[in-house]
Amino acid sequence: MASEKNINQEEEDHSGGIFGPNTELIFSILSGALLGLGFILSIIDGMPDWLSFALYIGAYFFGGYYTAKEAIVTVAKGGFEIDFLMLLAAIGAAVLGEWAEGALLLFLFSLGHALEHFAMNKARKSIAALSDMAPKTAIIRKGDQQQEIPVEDLKIGDIVIVKPNSKISADGVVVKGNSSVNQAPITGESVPVDKRPIDDPTIDFQKESNLPSSENRVFSGTINGANVLEVKVIKEAKDSTLSRLIKLVNETEAQKSPTQLFTDKFEKYFVPSVLVLVVLLLFAFLVIDEQFSDSFYRAMAVLVAASPCALAISTPSAVLSGVARAARAGVLVKGGSPLEDLGGLTALAFDKTGTLTKGEPKLTDVVPYGKTNNEELLAAAFAVENLSDHPLAKAVVTGAKEKLGDQKVEEAHTLESVTGRGVKASWQGEEVVIGNKGLFEEELSISLPEEIVSTVNQLEHDGNTTMIVRKGDTFLGTIALMDTPREEAKSIITRLKEIGIKRMIMLTGDNQRVADSVAKSIGITDAWGGLLPEDKVDAIDKLKQQESKVAMVGDGVNDAPAMTKSTVGIAMGAAGSDVALETADIALMKDNLNDLPFAIALSRKSKSIIKQNLWFSLGVTAVLIPATIFSLAGIGLAVLIHEGSTLIVVFNALRLLAYK
Repeated sequence: MASEKNINQEEEDHSGGIFGPNTELIFSILSGALLGLGFILSIIDGMPDWLSFALYIGAYFFGGYYTAKEAIVTVAKGGFEIDFLMLLAAIGAAVLGEWAEGALLLFLFSLGHALEHFAMNKARKSIAALSDMAPKTAIIRKGDQQQEIPVEDLKIGDIVIVKPNSKISADGVVVKGNSSVNQAPITGESVPVDKRPIDDPTIDFQKESNLPSSENRVFSGTINGANVLEVKVIKEAKDSTLSRLIKLVNETEAQKSPTQLFTDKFEKYFVPSVLVLVVLLLFAFLVIDEQFSDSFYRAMAVLVAASPCALAISTPSAVLSGVARAARAGVLVKGGSPLEDLGGLTALAFDKTGTLTKGEPKLTDVVPYGKTNNEELLAAAFAVENLSDHPLAKAVVTGAKEKLGDQKVEEAHTLESVTGRGVKASWQGEEVVIGNKGLFEEELSISLPEEIVSTVNQLEHDGNTTMIVRKGDTFLGTIALMDTPREEAKSIITRLKEIGIKRMIMLTGDNQRVADSVAKSIGITDAWGGLLPEDKVDAIDKLKQQESKVAMVGDGVNDAPAMTKSTVGIAMGAAGSDVALETADIALMKDNLNDLPFAIALSRKSKSIIKQNLWFSLGVTAVLIPATIFSLAGIGLAVLIHEGSTLIVVFNALRLLAYK
């Protein structure tokens, strides 16, 4: 089929036409329809020959239009491919009066071509989707005035004002205000991260050693929470984390499948060799005692025999069947390369949040202190957190409701947020404080009981986010939340190990402690935490050096560069972002990890059938060419074997549709 160096040009050439982006596929179907109608009319007594001939001419036009167009462009650049040879074969068949044979060759070839292009028509949309994430303007502070400017005009040191619930327009450090920021678009973290002003905003952050901590740093494209932030720009728009994401996706080229690599190499030598052979055979009458018409007939017979129709359709037919079978099971496979490569994987890298876990915090532990019971602790937490719109607060409220049932809880009032630390409110006539250790020990200068400190340390060691609850002068206890693993994750990891996947690595923006906890609970072999998107790309590079083929399974924008860098990118469908779905080679549309072992097994079967088809078609060509050269087979037998081999290849590929 078409070589990869022409793919981008072909996408432009085939993106429009009389029938829109599907013009090539419709042309191919019209070619087949005209061919079939012409053949039916040719075997009906009394039908004029010119009618079938006219239909065959129409089939030639629609089947050969794009083939001729690409062949002309290739020849003009000094190259030869199967497109060109297929076109010459069809012309040779016409010269010999075998119009139906020539039309069939063009129809089958154009159909395979069209199906490949149809599968690739969304390959570049990820760039636009990533770009849409970036804010177009920023509000900067100029003395006492505010001014809105394009983000491209931002300079290092500018102070950007970020309003509540709006996108942050630049990479920078918080110099004023406290808020929670949803960093999932960049880091993949499962819960918003509390941000607070940096102590010394005059530091030179261009030096690697001076990079701010996560609680002070924000990224372009992330989403601010409920409070106003003022951010000092530390990177220009072209160097922001989001811009690097866009660049990483943009620069990553589609990888060829092993079969495509073989076919490209085969074409490079086979097509010119056949052309030279045909030219020599045209002048065979000068060497042997025969008429020019006989030499011409032999040369055309060889050209038809050598046109690798079965070879051209062998991979697309198997790919189409494999993709169709996968689609029935809710697995979207974008073409032949991932279909082949998936079966050869030796390692799988998983994003954590939304892939191995549910992607939302859940109340996991309730540990009362002293004489307090579970109900009292949950009631206090529920009453206070019910006033807050923070994602962790919502998780506490949801979890407490489930555990308290129909129990009525008195309402709290006068909520005060201590961003980055916790909250305060009045409940049952006393002040209730809920927050982390820092809130009590640093902000309020209150010593924590040893038992609570021990409980908090153990829960955090297990990967939980903890909240300590105090009412008046009495500590009520500790509650913990965590982004919990999917129910099916552990069994899927076990099944993947059973089918031969040696290494499974979890890559996450969450801290290493959380990563280790989740990995241990589901059986992941390695856990790498604290990773930004570019770190995930580096991790995939490292894995590819250690393992032959590595897949990246993810669901977020932050996974897109790692997906494009991996051998196969796999997106979780329903939970996945548009970018992940567009960038990925394979999407699990039902958002179900159970489909992953099925997809790998189907890939292995598909790869086996592709190899069978490939070697069978090459074998037929290797036998047929000498047979026509030595006149052991004429044009009729060449056509019969040709189409017979094509049918065998197609029927072999169709077996994939029944794969279980």
